[in-house]
Amino acid sequence: MAYNFLSLVNDINRRLNEVELTSSNFSGAKGYYQFAKDSVNAAIRHINQEEFEWPWNHVEQTEVLTAGTTRYSYPYDAKTINLNTFRIKRNADLDVETVRLKSLSYEQYLDKYADLEYNSSTNVRGVPQYVVRTPSRELIFAPTPDKDYEVVYDYFANAYDLELHSDVPRLPESYRYVIVDGAMYYVSQFKGDMQGAQLALNKFELGIKHMRSLHINRTEYIYDKRVAY
Repeated sequence: MAYNFLSLVNDINRRLNEVELTSSNFSGAKGYYQFAKDSVNAAIRHINQEEFEWPWNHVEQTEVLTAGTTRYSYPYDAKTINLNTFRIKRNADLDVETVRLKSLSYEQYLDKYADLEYNSSTNVRGVPQYVVRTPSRELIFAPTPDKDYEVVYDYFANAYDLELHSDVPRLPESYRYVIVDGAMYYVSQFKGDMQGAQLALNKFELGIKHMRSLHINRTEYIYDKRVAY
């Protein structure tokens, strides 16, 4: 069975004994059917809002720096960026090895390196050693890069709404039942079945709890950086 927007809506239709949609009439759906589509997106948004770092929202990003440019915009879909993952990518042509960048607070940056943004001299440029997150959702690299280095880092993306019948959620297919349970909560309310809505909500919350136990809850450990490993 396909796993996309259309199939998720039809999962709801089968539970309610409604006529299933097709790829031909999906985009023009109205009334109950449009609400069923909205409910699928509402369920997906709800799941993604439960945790900042669901693994399916993880993205490894490559930013190509520009010599002489200090500030760079966040990715358009970034929810949280892990400042501890920034590293300069090895590049023989630029004579640089893979080096992990240290993070600075914005205040530390202003205390020590703020003049870099206003100093046009090439003498103050070099291989970046620090990354800074600004209040305006920008990234600052210091020193100002002297070459077009590649920086790799990790972030967690915001969820997106499904629109086309063939759109596929980021959530793994094994959790399609959780999406449908969540959508059934909204659809049952739409149909005035408050008892069914409460049952669907209970199943939805249990499904999210199960997902969290598998993907979020974990035991952290501390390792000694003085020892090679």
